[in-house]
Amino acid sequence: MGSTNHERASIELLTIYQVSKILGGSLDIHKTFREAINTLVSMMGWRRSAVVLSSDDGNLVGLCAVGLSREESRRLEFVPGEGIVGRVFVGGVPMVVPDIGREPLFLNRTGAADQSPDETVAYIATPIKADRRTLGVLTMDRIVTERTGSFDEDARLLAMVASLLGQNLLLHRAVSFEHDRMVDETRRLTKALKPVYHLDQVIGQSARMQQVFAEVHQVAPARTTVLLRGESGTGKEVIARAIHTLSPRKDEPFIRVNCAALTESLLESELFGHEKGAFTGAMGTRKGRFEMAHGGTLFLDEIGDISASFQAKLLRVLQEREFERVGGSQPIRVDVRLVLATNRNLEKMVAAGEFRADLYYRINVVSVFLPPLRERREDIPLMVEYFLNRFNRENQRQVRVTPQALRVLTSCYWPGNVRELENCVERTATMAMSEALTDLSFPCHDNRCLTQVLHHIEREDAVRPGAGPGRPVRIPIEEVPMARGGDAVAADAEAVAVVSDKPDGERERLIWAMERCGWVQAKAARLLNITPRQMGYALQKHRIEVRKF
Repeated sequence: MGSTNHERASIELLTIYQVSKILGGSLDIHKTFREAINTLVSMMGWRRSAVVLSSDDGNLVGLCAVGLSREESRRLEFVPGEGIVGRVFVGGVPMVVPDIGREPLFLNRTGAADQSPDETVAYIATPIKADRRTLGVLTMDRIVTERTGSFDEDARLLAMVASLLGQNLLLHRAVSFEHDRMVDETRRLTKALKPVYHLDQVIGQSARMQQVFAEVHQVAPARTTVLLRGESGTGKEVIARAIHTLSPRKDEPFIRVNCAALTESLLESELFGHEKGAFTGAMGTRKGRFEMAHGGTLFLDEIGDISASFQAKLLRVLQEREFERVGGSQPIRVDVRLVLATNRNLEKMVAAGEFRADLYYRINVVSVFLPPLRERREDIPLMVEYFLNRFNRENQRQVRVTPQALRVLTSCYWPGNVRELENCVERTATMAMSEALTDLSFPCHDNRCLTQVLHHIEREDAVRPGAGPGRPVRIPIEEVPMARGGDAVAADAEAVAVVSDKPDGERERLIWAMERCGWVQAKAARLLNITPRQMGYALQKHRIEVRKF
């Protein structure tokens, strides 16, 4: 008998050592707790064991189990005070059940009593405590035989393991709390230390504009050539002026030239100047914009619209940093920082032979892409406030914008970008009958939006079918096939289609159809011979934003 007790004591000691070793190896309690009770069950010859912990909602939920299937483990859910587990959790006192078949409090939720109907199964549950609190319950069950030890020995061993689990659980929660606190603090400090850039005359707190501002602050101190890319009305000239203001050349001239507004001969004279008598009307020598911008910044807007011959002349000036006036032969050297802008796709123009590749590489040193207004809608309220304040100051008015009006402004597609938004705000404020702008104040409410009219105009010549490949074709509405599903065709004037040059990809075809039909989904659906519902699903599938005018 003494040797048997000594042997069990040795096994218990080894079990405690192995469990403590496992718990000290990691703070992943899902992994370590399961390994710990698995060691406990295997070394003591028990049948099953489980760890049940208190959840955030106050109920008891199983964390891990050994000897239970996945489905049985999901049933380890108890309300405090429910069954043996619930009572042990509430009372904080261990409970020993010599025979679960005769215990009415045993709920048999995991089917423990059904696995060995011909044998006596004992069940022990002990609270998992730490810091004078009960955090959960550790349970085990075993077959009762003559060779097994007393229930007191099992309860004592289970209590020691539960104490180790409680201390480890408390440590895990403390470390997790500290880790979360440090992550939050790091996130807060990172956000606080992250620079917020500002530019004069430019409004933008969105992530896209903050990126633009950061690039402007980065490139401004250098004399590197900058190419501003973006749609018309996105504020390229304002950004160009900001680059000049932030540069060491801020006290020198900032000269602007719109290349699209002048013919080739006038543009050459405007940029390079001319000598007296160089052409009819040249009554005297005149400096060009390059000379006028000496020491400062020259902003060339719409650089993608210059002719091929003038591209060659401009390339020579950029390479040599010198030029001659029109009608002159004396080389003139200047120190000018170039900022260029375009709303055209220069890469496609180079591929089509419309823009010189060598000039493209010369001007495309640092490219700054200005996002369209529809991609930074969070800036629209700030812009509206700015435009209204300026309008009120200039016109001695007190016009204000309502939430309904702001919803209209933030949902518009704005093909004209900031320029269009500014005009829309000023036009609506001027024509408003009251001091409060509502959704009914805007022309689009009565289908009087000028932009909407503009985008419904067909730019191509209307011809009948068979007029030639690639030509647009205008088909009367009665000749358009009916959409599948029996949807009736509305009594519109006509639908537009194209017999060739139709995009191949599904997304491209959807955009093509929507643009052809003025972004009216019903018309675009008829054009593609599908139902409006199918059109709506396709637009959502390809994440195509429907333009609103």
